[in-house]
Amino acid sequence: MSLVYSTETGRMCPDCRKPLSDCACKSAAKAKPAGDGNVKVSRESKGRGGKTVTLVRGLALDAIALALLGKQLRGAVGSGGTVKDGVIEIQGDHCERVMEELKKQGHNPKRTGG
Repeated sequence: MSLVYSTETGRMCPDCRKPLSDCACKSAAKAKPAGDGNVKVSRESKGRGGKTVTLVRGLALDAIALALLGKQLRGAVGSGGTVKDGVIEIQGDHCERVMEELKKQGHNPKRTGG
């Protein structure tokens, strides 16, 4: 059993057991790129109420660069979207245009799925 709260310092990180204000676990996890470098572009509609989204996975970029690339891709295809857990989600079926845009930026995307 580990200490989760101290009256002296407040909440404690369960991993490093330091006060949350001094914890380096979360910032180290955010700084590490989530992707493996194999850029995959796919289309998905399962679990989204029938709405289709284009997913870009595997980009080896940090969170800030990934958010910036997501914004550029959304602007290029003229659609909305978001970045969640290292995956760029773009509303609608835009796989071909997204792949073209990624190639222009120097990535080597591959189409996956149906």
